[in-house]
Amino acid sequence: MTKLAEKSGSRPPWVGLAAAAWVQTSAGSGSTFPLYSSALKSVLGFSQQQVTILGVACDLGENMGLLPGYASNKFPPWSMLLIGASSCFLGFGVLWLSVSQIVHGLPFWLLFIALAIATNSNSWFGTASLVTNMRNFPLSRGPVAGLLKGYIGISGCAFTVLFSMVLHHSATNLLLFLTIGIPVICLTVMYFIRPCIPATGEDPSEPMYFAFLLATSIVFAAYLVVTTVLSEVFILPSILKYVLVAIMVLLLLAPLAVPIKMTLFRTNAKSSPLGSSDSLAKEEGTHEEPLLTPSTSASNLGPIFEGDDESDMEILLAQGEGAVKKKRKPRRGEDFKLDQAFVKADFWLLWFVYFLGMGSGVTVSNNLAQIGLAFGIKDTTILLCLFSFFNFIGRLASGAISEHFVKSRTLPRTLWMGAAQLVMVFTFLLFATASDLTIYVATALIGVAMGFQFLSIATISELFGLRHFGINFNFILLGNPLGATIFSAFLAGHIYDKEAEKQGNMTCLGPDCFRVTFLVLAGVCGLGTLLSIILTVRIRPVYQALYASGSFRLQPQSTGH
Repeated sequence: MTKLAEKSGSRPPWVGLAAAAWVQTSAGSGSTFPLYSSALKSVLGFSQQQVTILGVACDLGENMGLLPGYASNKFPPWSMLLIGASSCFLGFGVLWLSVSQIVHGLPFWLLFIALAIATNSNSWFGTASLVTNMRNFPLSRGPVAGLLKGYIGISGCAFTVLFSMVLHHSATNLLLFLTIGIPVICLTVMYFIRPCIPATGEDPSEPMYFAFLLATSIVFAAYLVVTTVLSEVFILPSILKYVLVAIMVLLLLAPLAVPIKMTLFRTNAKSSPLGSSDSLAKEEGTHEEPLLTPSTSASNLGPIFEGDDESDMEILLAQGEGAVKKKRKPRRGEDFKLDQAFVKADFWLLWFVYFLGMGSGVTVSNNLAQIGLAFGIKDTTILLCLFSFFNFIGRLASGAISEHFVKSRTLPRTLWMGAAQLVMVFTFLLFATASDLTIYVATALIGVAMGFQFLSIATISELFGLRHFGINFNFILLGNPLGATIFSAFLAGHIYDKEAEKQGNMTCLGPDCFRVTFLVLAGVCGLGTLLSIILTVRIRPVYQALYASGSFRLQPQSTGH
């Protein structure tokens, strides 16, 4: 595997995390589809059904991450970012040529493929930055996953600010920015997203640094919401628009304050290096461990999985005969390949919990404009921005809250996924009442609860290891497009069209447009809550072993030599 030299010291991981914030914000380009979908309909003459199918291509491309997940163990992060930048340039470039009418008569199927390729760049960007930083900060997986996924969640607001203030509400200008601007950003920062040498010990300053990053990201998100509302309510002078965009850029640079502070005010590191984080992704093979140097995690997990290995007497006999290594199946908390995870009930329970939660949440987000119109809200821009902001809050808060309780009470993160889906049950019932006064509250609650479903990312790394984390978590993410297809396209779309047909219009108005959908989704989230409780009970002993000392127990990584 070709790779950059691993960086040592305490500053490089934080520089990489700051660079990843830019990449993750760029990786939210899929959220821009509503900004140019009307141009696809008006300029190219597409029907609403065709535009909806292109929306499915957008979801499909964003979540087809098995190839990036596999590549994360074979190629360095910079090469994955290069692939993502290339697919972004190619895919959005075709859309730009078509919408700007530089090229005429491109077939619908070609635009479908182009959009899937364009948004698949987000999977390459997200996998490269997330996998690398999860390995660089193995003791802070919850905050890292929440922070990076949070930037994707709020990126829709960032693109909306650019669209309204700099790109003059032009779909052509937006597609040109997506074609050129995003690849330039990722190529600029790709050198800094690289494997670093994490530390095994607790850094007393690390919680403070993460608290700072969380605070600055919340300020960034709040600023985007306020700026979006101002641009929609008031007519702002051009110079003020550019000033507001410049402030947005400065806030996005805020994570660099951590490595700058570490440079100016150096402290003596007390923790010992674990070894390159890239060694977590060394070549595939049968799981092996030295018998004479068992890992701390494995030692703690031993009593939980008594049937997984030979008896203690057999191990002692093997040691007496001079055996150095033994081959065995991995235990929870160790490194699983995807095929090994496939046969574990916990893996599929986690998949279905994520599928039910995200599928129901995506149904709301994909149809939020139509839901707003059905409720009598003519301008849904603020509604869309409200959802984006609270979805960001949910992603961010889920990482911080779950990290606190997993270390202090050894409570699995899936507990919070289930609690969020329970909130979604009541929220969908609130939606079903079709009250004008509650739609904003319900939208905010759905955004927060949907953000909590991304706790599956940290959970998959804890249960099935970091070595094959890229492909494992990308398989979990397939629940997103599958849920969107079943619950949004088939369920919500079908019911909406039937109600619109009854009214004799293309647009459905009134509470009946989505009432049945909301009631069904309430039942879906109820099932998700039940499955999350079962999963939490099953994996609680694993978390008690992994976090027995109040911090995640890392097993020593072999050098592979």
